[in-house]
Amino acid sequence: MFFREDHTFRDIQEKSVEEWLSQMSDHEDICVRGGVKATREYIASLKKQLAVLEEKNALKDQYLRQMKEKRQ
Repeated sequence: MFFREDHTFRDIQEKSVEEWLSQMSDHEDICVRGGVKATREYIASLKKQLAVLEEKNALKDQYLRQMKEKRQ
């Protein structure tokens, strides 16, 4: 009844983007190389924000479960 989340597509997507960024980091244009660094930093900040939001969501779920148990 409970299924594990399938992250296959997201993993493939992430690896593809990382491979593309690695290829672009060798580009002769300095703007492109700078863009690679900025993109990696942006992706890292998004992952950090996602982790914070997931933690908050888990905390809310825990609180709601406790409230539900108290009502029963």
